[in-house]
Amino acid sequence: MRNYWEEFKETKLDKKKIPTIVTAVIIAIILIAITIVYFTNITAREWVDKNILKKEIRQDNANYIELKENQTSNIYAFNKYIGILNKNNFIIYNNIGNKETSLEVQVSNPIFDSANRFLVMAEKNGKKIYLIEDKEIVWESETEGNILQVHVNKNGYVAAVVTDSINKTIVAMYSPEGKGKSKFKTYLSSTRTTDVAISNDNKYLAIAEVDTSGTIIQSSIKTISIDKASSSDATNSLDNTFQSEAGKLITNINYQDKGKLICMYTDTIHSIDGKDHTVLTENANKKVICQSIELTNHIAVVEEKSSGLFTADSVVSIIQTGNKETKEYTVNAVTKEIYTYGNMIALNLGTEIEFINTDGWLVKRYIANQEITNIVMSNNIAGIIYRDRIEIINL
Repeated sequence: MRNYWEEFKETKLDKKKIPTIVTAVIIAIILIAITIVYFTNITAREWVDKNILKKEIRQDNANYIELKENQTSNIYAFNKYIGILNKNNFIIYNNIGNKETSLEVQVSNPIFDSANRFLVMAEKNGKKIYLIEDKEIVWESETEGNILQVHVNKNGYVAAVVTDSINKTIVAMYSPEGKGKSKFKTYLSSTRTTDVAISNDNKYLAIAEVDTSGTIIQSSIKTISIDKASSSDATNSLDNTFQSEAGKLITNINYQDKGKLICMYTDTIHSIDGKDHTVLTENANKKVICQSIELTNHIAVVEEKSSGLFTADSVVSIIQTGNKETKEYTVNAVTKEIYTYGNMIALNLGTEIEFINTDGWLVKRYIANQEITNIVMSNNIAGIIYRDRIEIINL
């Protein structure tokens, strides 16, 4: 033991390491200081975003997909791709604008929906429907009625809303392993279906309905057990029904994690979790421009607030649907339209688009030379659509 302590006392700090240690400490202090300034100083954050993090992209400086003049195309973003449908040919491009593959489909006037790596495509008011996973067709099918709406969840389960020859509404359910054969069908006689949603665990199908037969509109949401409906009569598989207040118009529903169903009305957004019912936001006494529930465990509400005699800001409230924690993001312009998907929110400000995430931070800013009228977006990629090209923004 004595020899050990004598050797320890004789050990000296290597002087050659001192400059390295000092440099590392200085760099750490600088990084901490920059981080603090970035989070607390808006002007500094704008400069860092533009000049260091390169979050600002200008028109004609992005990768693009060329479009032929006078060509009518239907464009959709899904997963990490942008797809263009033209003359029954669905061409899939990657995030640098290169063609990946081409799929032949019998669809000319499409409706789309996507989740995770799945894309469902159908002929609007027609009969053909396709499920695509990544870049390949998983199955195709032909419905007995005319297709009004399609929905797919993150596991590839599909719901199609169709009408038959006597104007009855039918909701047909498909699974990815079913090869286009419906698992079950449920029939609605006197109501109009405004939206459908499938839970992330594939257990429930929710149907939002509006009854306009009376003097006052009546909205309701039905949830159906997919397991019960698949193994027996779908009409006896009703799990729950939620009746809204008379006069309220439901416009959209969306399942989020843990079976939480988010319901958007024209004036409020609600959360239904089993028997628990929570109002997440109300639009009364607010100048709400737009709102969305098509996000992962969040909702977004954009409100216009005056910032001067002739100016106004857009304040985006991003609300976590589990604990109602709210984060705000403010832009010094009036938002014309929002696009949402997964964890991404795009604010169309006219000649600019700001892409923000559900944490309330800027991801990318796109600046155009002209009015932006149409974009497509997934969680990973966005396309700014012009007459002759689609400019690609990687998110």
